[in-house]
Amino acid sequence: MKSLIALTMALLCAAAGGAHAQPYPSRPVQLIVPYPAGGASDIMARAFAEKLAAGLGAQVIVDNRAGAGGNLAGSAAAKAAPDGYTLFFGAAGPLAVNPALYAKMPFDPAKDFAPIGLVGSMALFLTVPADLPVKSLPDLIALSKARPGALNYASSGVGGTTHLAMEWLKSQAGADITHVPYKGTAAGVADMVGGRIQVIFDAWPTTSPHVRAGKLRYLAVSTARRSALEPEVPTMTELGLSGFDLYVWYGLMAPAGTPAEIVQKLARLTAEITTKADLRERFASLGMEPLTGTPDRFAEHLRVETDKWARIVKLSGAKAE
Repeated sequence: MKSLIALTMALLCAAAGGAHAQPYPSRPVQLIVPYPAGGASDIMARAFAEKLAAGLGAQVIVDNRAGAGGNLAGSAAAKAAPDGYTLFFGAAGPLAVNPALYAKMPFDPAKDFAPIGLVGSMALFLTVPADLPVKSLPDLIALSKARPGALNYASSGVGGTTHLAMEWLKSQAGADITHVPYKGTAAGVADMVGGRIQVIFDAWPTTSPHVRAGKLRYLAVSTARRSALEPEVPTMTELGLSGFDLYVWYGLMAPAGTPAEIVQKLARLTAEITTKADLRERFASLGMEPLTGTPDRFAEHLRVETDKWARIVKLSGAKAE
C-alpha cells in the first residue's frame, strides 16, 4: 500500500512539473554587447538581435556594457545564470586578444562560455593620405626606412586591434613608423585627412567616405582573402607578408553550463540568420561580412585566434593600461 501511495505521489509530482515546465524562451532574452550604443559593432549586434527575436518568438533586449576592453561585458555574461536568458555578443577583443593583454582576466573565455555560432567579421584596411608619395605597401615600407621616425600611424589605443595590426606589419616588414594612440580611430582618421597622421589600419566605414572623396587611399586589406567591399585592394599576403590574416570577428555565446538543447536551438537560429539576404546587406553597409558555423567550429576558431593574438601581443609588447 505504501509503495502504491509513493508511486502515485511521484506520478503526480511529475505531472505537476510537466504542467509548469515552459518551452524556451518563455520571457525576454538579454544580449550583452561589449560596445557603446551607436557604433558599427552595436548596430551589427542590434540587427542580429532583431532577427534572433523573430526566430525565438521572444523579445531580445540589447544591454550595452562598454569598458575594460570588453571585459566588463564578458564578466557579466560569464557570471549570469546558464539558462539561455543571458547571451553574450562576443568579439575578438574580449575573447581572444584580452587574455594576452591583461595580466588578470575576470573570466576565462575558453571555460566560462558555451560557443553558439560565429556571426560576422570586419577587415581592416591599410590607409594613407592620397597625397603621401606612395602607391603601394612596398612604397610605404621603403619610405619609412628612408625617413625613419618621420611617419606616424594612428590607432584606437594601446592593445587595440588597429594598434596590434600595425605592429604585426612593422615586425614582418621592418617598417619604421611611430605609434600615436587615440581614443578611437575617428579622431585619427580626421588627423590623417588634416595631414598630421600618415598611416592607419582601420575599418571600412570610417575610412571609405574619405577614400571616395579622394582624400585617402587604400594600400592593402588585412585578411587572407580580398574584401568584397573593395575587391581591387590587394591582401597583405599578395604583397609579400606571408600568413598575414587579421580581422575583427563576432560570435554568439552563452554562459558555460547552458543546457545543450538551448545551445543547439540558438546555434540553428544563428546559422539561419547569417544567411538571410537582408541581414547580409545590412552587414555590408557596416563594412562587415557574415560568418557562420557550428558551436564546435566556433570553439576551434576561438582556440586558433587566441593563439594568434597572443603571438601578436607579445611581439608588440603591449599591456593593458
